Amino acid sequence: MSTPAANAPTATLGALADLIGVVAQLRDPQGGCPWDLEQTHASLAPYVLEEAHEVADAIHHGDDRHLAEELGDLLLQVVLHAQIAAEDGRFDLAEIARGISAKLVRRHPHVFGDAEAADSSAVKAHWEAIKETERNEQVASQTAPSASPLSDRLAGKVRGQPALAGAMTISKKAAAAGFEWDDMAGVWEKVHEELDELKEAVASGDRAHAQEELGDVLFTLVNVARWCGIDPEAGLAGTNRRFLDRFARVEAALGGDLQGRGIGELEDLWRQAKAQIRAEAQQPQSESFQQHPFHTKNPLTD
Repeated sequence: MSTPAANAPTATLGALADLIGVVAQLRDPQGGCPWDLEQTHASLAPYVLEEAHEVADAIHHGDDRHLAEELGDLLLQVVLHAQIAAEDGRFDLAEIARGISAKLVRRHPHVFGDAEAADSSAVKAHWEAIKETERNEQVASQTAPSASPLSDRLAGKVRGQPALAGAMTISKKAAAAGFEWDDMAGVWEKVHEELDELKEAVASGDRAHAQEELGDVLFTLVNVARWCGIDPEAGLAGTNRRFLDRFARVEAALGGDLQGRGIGELEDLWRQAKAQIRAEAQQPQSESFQQHPFHTKNPLTD
């Protein structure tokens, strides 16, 4: 049976080899880049998250050119981490590739083995069953069984996730295990309880306590999203986009200078921006785009 690696175009393998060579040169102690040489796994971690979010943004906007560029930036992070680890003799890009290839083969027995899967639901069932087997084997290899197996699994699962996504994962798994409110009223009661505690913490002037209480409020709101079947990440991303659209219009109305403006004037312009956006949303798409005074570039290529 042929493998994906064996069938990969020579040009692709050559391009990857070139990238590996470029990164190795950047990390060369004798002639590399001072900034790249200073980087560690820890210092690069924020860039991994940033590039992943930029990939998601390019997908959202349907911009292939931008998506290809952002995927390249994300690939660079993978190669950089592999290079840093290889310099310490821990692992390299080849080991990473072999590991993920083996995992894909292991978790797709309907493709690489004798199992059958008629639809995506069956595929997911295979995947979860295999993951559970792998977890059980890992637990069996430990010297003593864990007293909190679900918590241990969740801690490992959310460790690399953004906080909002991690909160949703924890919320779903805990609810599935029975740690759940009886009805939506209980969720709203918890929201108001946490908001009151946040207000008290802020009033106390204790920033550390206020940060904890803010986290509790956000976690509870994630549970609201779960109960309503909505995506909190998508909701917040949409709010960010709407805010920036309105804010851009306020800036443009003031010639790009907000300094020295009173809050009353800014709020009036904000309301005008909201009304303008609402009116444009009720027009045909082409007409709305043409009449938007601040659309000077193609939104899919800017």
